[in-house]
Amino acid sequence: MSSKRQPISTVPTNIITGFLGVGKTSAILQLMRNKPENERWAVLVNEFGEIGIDGALLQGQHQQQGVYIREVPGGCMCCAAGLPMQIALNQLLSESTPDRLLIEPTGLGHPKEVLQVLSSKYYQQVLSLNKTLTLVDARHLADSRYTSHDTFNQQIAIADRVIGNKLDLYQADDKQALINYVAQHGRKGAQVQFSEHGRIDLASLQGATASNYAADEHHHHGHKKALASELPIPESGYLKASNQGEGFNSIGWRFAPTKVFDRKKLRALLLSLKVERIKAVFITSSGVFGYNYTSDGLSEAELDDCQESRIEIIANQLDENLEDQLLACLSH
Repeated sequence: MSSKRQPISTVPTNIITGFLGVGKTSAILQLMRNKPENERWAVLVNEFGEIGIDGALLQGQHQQQGVYIREVPGGCMCCAAGLPMQIALNQLLSESTPDRLLIEPTGLGHPKEVLQVLSSKYYQQVLSLNKTLTLVDARHLADSRYTSHDTFNQQIAIADRVIGNKLDLYQADDKQALINYVAQHGRKGAQVQFSEHGRIDLASLQGATASNYAADEHHHHGHKKALASELPIPESGYLKASNQGEGFNSIGWRFAPTKVFDRKKLRALLLSLKVERIKAVFITSSGVFGYNYTSDGLSEAELDDCQESRIEIIANQLDENLEDQLLACLSH
């Protein structure tokens, strides 16, 4: 067998999008667990906050061979003419030479602009854009905070397939409400499927997208500063970063690996917070754990490892005492 690397060409590529807390990361984990053994997959994950949690959560829960993961933290990955996304994507493709690429934009990101970057001339020979999947919790259709949000509606408008996730929690009319909403706000011919716990059949990824966005529009949020995910941790043993946009605020912390947390105190604190979203990985005296909080509650998963403790919180309003509360959870 020749060791000469073949040029990367027409990699099947899926965008998997959806609003905050709808289960995108769970869906990607489920897809990776069912990945054909002989295939190499690449996953590019974007986060609203600057700390960067999803990469650690995905890698900590999924050690299967042939999966390569890279993060783009700090808001919409297509900002600054797509440069953060393109740099990370090019590195990921070079490292993994994948048989399939999955891209998860932040729940508060702009999937249309991501599609524009992927549709650019530069990527036309490299990528083959397959179905765009948008996960939706149909229960949110009764909440104007979602239905009046431009990003929520854009995610539905660009979807080839809308996945009504968390089906096991729906009321009797929720399924039909989503079907009706997609008929009104989705693209012509968009399919509606339903799933529980992010379980999506691999066949749902197959086939060319109907999206066709020329890469001639870009919005800029002016990220010039180094992201908190890239900075060295100071002598204090932790650093904080915040971000805002799309009507939400985020705050996050990175802690040096020498900072070990009390698992019981930490869990009690996370359960007490009144926020939209929490993602975290923590080194505790009981092991390494990942945390994921949505409106449906807090989940905790034991991880194989992580380099350092990290937490990202998204809310409309944020408590000024959060840092002190987190530090109070350290083991002594």
